[in-house]
Amino acid sequence: MDKLMPLFWDAINELAAQKLRTLLTLLGMIFGVGAVIAMLNIGEGAEKEALKLIDSMGLHNLIIEGKKYSNQELKELRQESLGLTFSDVEAARATLPFVTGYSAQKNIKVYSLYSDSGKSGAKAMGVSPTYFDLANLSFKQGRALNQDDNINVKQVAVLGEDAALALFPTQDPIGQFVKLNHLWLEVVGVLQNAQINKDDFQGVKLGGDRNTVFIPLSTSLKKLDKGRLASELDVIKLAVNEQYDPVSAAKAVVQLLKLRHGETEDYQLIIPSELLAQQKQTQQIFNIVMACVAGISLLVGGIGIMNIMLANVLERTKEIGLLRAVGATRQDIKMQFITESFVISLMGGVLGVVFGLLLSEVIGFYSDWAVTWSLWAIFLSVTICMVVGVAFGAFPAIKASQLNPIEALHSD
Repeated sequence: MDKLMPLFWDAINELAAQKLRTLLTLLGMIFGVGAVIAMLNIGEGAEKEALKLIDSMGLHNLIIEGKKYSNQELKELRQESLGLTFSDVEAARATLPFVTGYSAQKNIKVYSLYSDSGKSGAKAMGVSPTYFDLANLSFKQGRALNQDDNINVKQVAVLGEDAALALFPTQDPIGQFVKLNHLWLEVVGVLQNAQINKDDFQGVKLGGDRNTVFIPLSTSLKKLDKGRLASELDVIKLAVNEQYDPVSAAKAVVQLLKLRHGETEDYQLIIPSELLAQQKQTQQIFNIVMACVAGISLLVGGIGIMNIMLANVLERTKEIGLLRAVGATRQDIKMQFITESFVISLMGGVLGVVFGLLLSEVIGFYSDWAVTWSLWAIFLSVTICMVVGVAFGAFPAIKASQLNPIEALHSD
């Protein structure tokens, strides 16, 4: 350590003497390290965001959505299929052993939604009591809709956090009333904001629970108009036993629905676990491309370090000869130049970390991507930077140590 510290300070002084050259050499390392950090931060942020989105869908759930048709198309379609119904749910529960639970949803066409304190453009849907559990939703206030609400066709509602804020900007929503179309509803709960920034995932629309009003499914079916040709349900979510493969389970569900719907595919089946796999594959390709870009930047930075060190060896040939003449060994010369390479790569790594964190935030801000700071990314990028710097500085250091002292002293 006693020998290393003087070498460290000598290296800093030598690099400081050539400020512009050192800065130009640092740029390659700064951009390389910054690219690595930005790539890993964005990648980790995307992974966490994907897990949040999948969690809202339920990793072990199968989601069956009814397709949308015009009235003319529905007239023809209804001769073959009634669309999604409770009978489909009961058939799945009775015949498919992997189904451990379900939730059902009916979308409501909203003409007006207001309270005494405000109005909102929120969506509305009727849901079964199990909807909130299968969607992994938590509550900020109050309670969820329960079986009693559904059996007794109660006029109660749960509000998403944004809907609650619009309808009751200055009041506690619990116990207050909102009017949905012609129906007055008592607010019994407010959802906790799930902090999800997207309303779709891999092209699949998500619930958008922040700005939604939920009422009992029976209330929506019996007290609100759903359209003469509309299906009984719009979405069915089946919970699959974790011991079963969701893809295999999906095939069985499709076969059941084909039999019940007269081979009419008036629905689409969404497998959240498959969406997650697709997202990971896409992210992996993105990471590989970004890793190549970052690697090229670091390679350029390493070549820059080799160039400046070779230039230093050439300019300091007499100094090297003098050091050898007064007793410095080849190992001492080699360590001196390797230390300079290490210092410049360390400086590039530290500045690159700052650049990478700023770059991550700028990309996240303008692209609306999720960004998560990763200590692992910082450690990995700085380590790679120092390894590259020392590796590319080794050749000039060896060349300097092999100079003939007498020839070095007589060089011009």
